[in-house]
Amino acid sequence: MAKRGRARKEARRGLPHFYGRHAVEAALDNPDRDVRKLFLTREAAATLEIPDGIPVQFCEVTDLARHVPKDAPHQGMVAEVAPLEDLLLGDVLDAGDRATLLFLDQVTDPHNVGAIFRSAAAFDAVAVVTQDRHAPPESGVVAKAASGALELVPWIRVVNLSRALEEAAEAGYWRIGLAGESDALLADALTPGRNALVLGAEGEGLRHNVGEHCDTLAKLPISERMESLNVSNAAAIALYAAAQR
Repeated sequence: MAKRGRARKEARRGLPHFYGRHAVEAALDNPDRDVRKLFLTREAAATLEIPDGIPVQFCEVTDLARHVPKDAPHQGMVAEVAPLEDLLLGDVLDAGDRATLLFLDQVTDPHNVGAIFRSAAAFDAVAVVTQDRHAPPESGVVAKAASGALELVPWIRVVNLSRALEEAAEAGYWRIGLAGESDALLADALTPGRNALVLGAEGEGLRHNVGEHCDTLAKLPISERMESLNVSNAAAIALYAAAQR
């Protein structure tokens, strides 16, 4: 089933092009990542350990520009990769007594999602869970912002986020929705056991139905001079708090 899912993603979206040293090296180091082709300057190639069997096309710096977004810092290396195989939420739920899951409710900006993956890796989150239709696909932008973390933290895509939160609850996770209007602080809402942090999109926040499927709502203790934080910054602080509980 997972392989068929990956084939559908490839057909629908085309193959992602990861760029930049951290993203490319992490993809090469990940045994679960199928790297189809490398586009490299000769200078960059000399600094990489390239596994046997991966085709390499040597390019000038200007030629690499057509494989990446405009003005993207590719550092002389681009990897054409296949999307990782799909995982089920149930595959990651049994991750220890002090595990932290991160749910994103319609966070669609690829830079934010990539930055969140980087924080998730830094603070040992079990996985990042998103709704399949309201999250960016794997892409060079996400991988660049994640700085290699896309290869380290499982990305679970689900059809219905509320049902996924119910599944997490059945596995013993305490579901905490981040909401600025709450009177409770995140530090007081965290349990010493399994926690599931739920963050909504900037501006809109958590959708009502998703909030209804949380056990409690809590906020970060930010100054009244600021209404809110960027969602990737909020995720980093929340993950740090969970790691320090």
